[in-house]
Amino acid sequence: MNFPSTAKTDFINPNDYAWHTLSAEAALQTLQSDPTKGLTTEQVAERRQILGWNELQEMAGRHPLTILWEQFTNIMLVMLIAVAVVSGIIDLRQGKFPKDAIAIFAIVILNGLLGYLQESRAEKALAALKRLSSPQVRVIRQGQTLEVEAKELVPGDIMLLEAGVQVAADGRLLEAQNLQIREATLTGEAEALLKQPQAILSDDAALGDRRNLVFQGTEVVQGRGMVVVTKTGMDTEIGRIATLIQSVETEPTPLQQRMSQLGNVLVSSSLALVALVVTVGVLRMGWQTFEGLLEVSLSMAVAVVPEGLPAVVTVTLAIGTQRMVRRQALIRKLPAVETLGSVTTICSDKTGTLTQNKMVVQQFTTPSTLYQVTGEGYSPLGDIQRQGQTVDELEAEAELLLMACVLCNDALLQQKEGQWIILGDPTEGALLTLAAKAGLYREVLGENMPRRAEIPFSSERKRMAVIVEKASATGHHLVFSKGSPEILLEACRYQQSDATPTELTPEGRQAILQINDQWAAQGLRVLGFAYRTLPDGNLDEAEKDLVWLGLVGMIDAPRPEVKLAVQQCLAAGIRPIMITGDHQLTAQAIAYDLGIAQPGTEILTGKDLEQIGQLELDRIVGDVSVYARVAPEHKLWIVHALQNQGQFVAMTGDGVNDAPALKQADIGIAMGITGTDVSKEASDMILLDDNFATIVAATEEGRVVYDNIRRFIKYILGSNIGEVLVIAAAPLLGLGGVPLSPLQILWMNLVTDGLPALALAMEPAEPNVMSRPPYNPRESIFSRGLGAYMLRIGIIFAVLTIALMVWAYQYTQGSPNPERWKTMVFTTLCLAQMGHALAVRSDTQLIVRLNPFSNPYILAAVGFTSLLQLLLIYVAPFRNFFGTHWLSGQELAVCFGFSLLMFVWIELEKLVINAWFKYRSNIS
Repeated sequence: MNFPSTAKTDFINPNDYAWHTLSAEAALQTLQSDPTKGLTTEQVAERRQILGWNELQEMAGRHPLTILWEQFTNIMLVMLIAVAVVSGIIDLRQGKFPKDAIAIFAIVILNGLLGYLQESRAEKALAALKRLSSPQVRVIRQGQTLEVEAKELVPGDIMLLEAGVQVAADGRLLEAQNLQIREATLTGEAEALLKQPQAILSDDAALGDRRNLVFQGTEVVQGRGMVVVTKTGMDTEIGRIATLIQSVETEPTPLQQRMSQLGNVLVSSSLALVALVVTVGVLRMGWQTFEGLLEVSLSMAVAVVPEGLPAVVTVTLAIGTQRMVRRQALIRKLPAVETLGSVTTICSDKTGTLTQNKMVVQQFTTPSTLYQVTGEGYSPLGDIQRQGQTVDELEAEAELLLMACVLCNDALLQQKEGQWIILGDPTEGALLTLAAKAGLYREVLGENMPRRAEIPFSSERKRMAVIVEKASATGHHLVFSKGSPEILLEACRYQQSDATPTELTPEGRQAILQINDQWAAQGLRVLGFAYRTLPDGNLDEAEKDLVWLGLVGMIDAPRPEVKLAVQQCLAAGIRPIMITGDHQLTAQAIAYDLGIAQPGTEILTGKDLEQIGQLELDRIVGDVSVYARVAPEHKLWIVHALQNQGQFVAMTGDGVNDAPALKQADIGIAMGITGTDVSKEASDMILLDDNFATIVAATEEGRVVYDNIRRFIKYILGSNIGEVLVIAAAPLLGLGGVPLSPLQILWMNLVTDGLPALALAMEPAEPNVMSRPPYNPRESIFSRGLGAYMLRIGIIFAVLTIALMVWAYQYTQGSPNPERWKTMVFTTLCLAQMGHALAVRSDTQLIVRLNPFSNPYILAAVGFTSLLQLLLIYVAPFRNFFGTHWLSGQELAVCFGFSLLMFVWIELEKLVINAWFKYRSNIS
């Protein structure tokens, strides 16, 4: 985009300039602006005409009516609509009320609305981004300070900032007085940055290091400043993220792809069978039977479509979401429930997800002794150990070191609602916790040794010091100092040896630095401590000739449950990957500890990613399990690379910059505690506890859901194939009429199929659900024997029912009610499905070996559905509506007998399969 200069002769593009490399004066000159007068009204109007308003622009999405229309272009619903139309015409021609057509249309509408409700959930990530901009902003225009709407800003405007406001556009700092801005929404770093308008940075400075710029959507925490606006609207960093979010195309989930494939196969098979039946029927019986054959075809078409399947799938996914909520995972998009079961790679942030987000001291050393520390978080429960043995009483030098940890400290350790929390810096909180484990508390020490002065920490000094007064000796003071070991050691002349200082030799200094380097290589954050006695009135000597006390090493420790979760991942064939903005050594230490990576494994940094590019990353991404010092935008590259290798990726994120990667990932996972609204709206799932172990638990639930979906698809479609074959056989065998009406088929597909199918969705997890690799997310719905099972069981269903149908037809002919054979066929199919529902609970175990109460819902569904079927036969209003006939006790017993044969056949088949596999395993 371009805009004219004041003279309307020169045009510039704000995106052509790396504003952090320019001085404030050069930025003003480039933008033709003045810090005291700002822009004129004419300049503002000219620039807005070219650049537009300072607001995020939403790309046109699908209109709600388009989404609704697309539901009814589903191939199975199109076939049902055609069936309903033809059925209605036939009924009206015969003078009947078209109840079959009305019932089919009702099912079509319900399924269409169900699909619409799932797909029409508007993406709100852009709305969340828009909320990051302040509605009003103070600017200087024509020499006057004005308050205008944020959307009216243009490049060149002079914007005034103060504590508490949100930055309304990207800009170059001109002036700043202790201006601190929290940029967590962009960089993920919670700590506010001190801005420096005088800084001129290199072109490759990372976003989080651009201290001379401000960015839209960030928050002014402290101070005030003056900024010249450089970028507005979609050209800002927030706008760039909005573009990335909207450019990510939503791919169908594995379940949606499988359901589409299922519909295509069912409809094409149905049409082929209809054509076969009509052709054979016309050839055998002539064109005069065409209308009767058409009725058969309509029943077959209704039978082949599992009308209740969409509702059952939706309810199953909803049940899965409830299970996941109980395990601290909130599902935002229903298909994500099943998609989780297909995950092959989990990319996780480190801080707070793999770790506790709490600094914990692991060990400390005095000049003579090394100590280990146990315990978790900020709780003062834990032991101080020496060579594996708990220390009951510390040596004098160790006690003095821990006193320094407490007194040279500005944090507070508190217990609130049973939880130990820190007010202040987490590093200082860890020091208080360490001292508390030795019985040294701030409240007691602070009273006995009150602070009299302080020399604060600065980036140049890299240490802080406090001066406290000895309560036992009025007028005598002690100085305690902590900071970078290398820097603090330079100020030390002595080291503490038991109760007295001794000369610090060059060898002693080298030994201290060597320990510091070793601990740093282990990923520990290391602080040095020193002290001295201060002569009265000589504060200038406070940080000279210090006495070295020792080192303290701490780390953001892994969550205790994560190590097991990582092992579960690996056992389940899921590869965990750590992606962090933290230092490489820290990331390496945590990754080794958790088992995410092994010694010698390659670790890439953000700078490495910038250098190698996407093609090289695609090649090596399979070998890299740890990424450190990574900017959030690099996550998008990593997701692309993994997906290019055929991986199914879950990605965690919490910042605004993470949103594009969350949308690109197959499963985007936002942090519920630390996550921004933008990341949550872009995600498929929210971790309510920000815990990696929760991702693993949700993955397990996803596998259970997919297993249960396959289980009830096997159940429903095996039965449907049997229905279709029975209906097709009737005219070919010369039996009078269609054995099942469309209304009866709808009853079977919705009620006798639907209720047990819902109960099957409640089946608990198989014992090996997390000890096998994930199934290929691109596998066919018919894979792993499901298609063969459906055909096999469908044929057995048909053979047994056709045998009953032939017998029943002959048995009822000549009786007062010769149509009873149709009701016997209807009842046999329904009751056989109940036995099938019980048998399909397990592929290998016999029903007698299954715990009948592990899923009480299936028993209830079978009993209730069987009762409903009897009501259709023996309650007159139902009998009249569904067109059934009264059956005698003997006839009903025959129906039960044939249904039982179906159940026995499936159970015998399990025995044969188990015997075969046992035989094969013995041979091998």
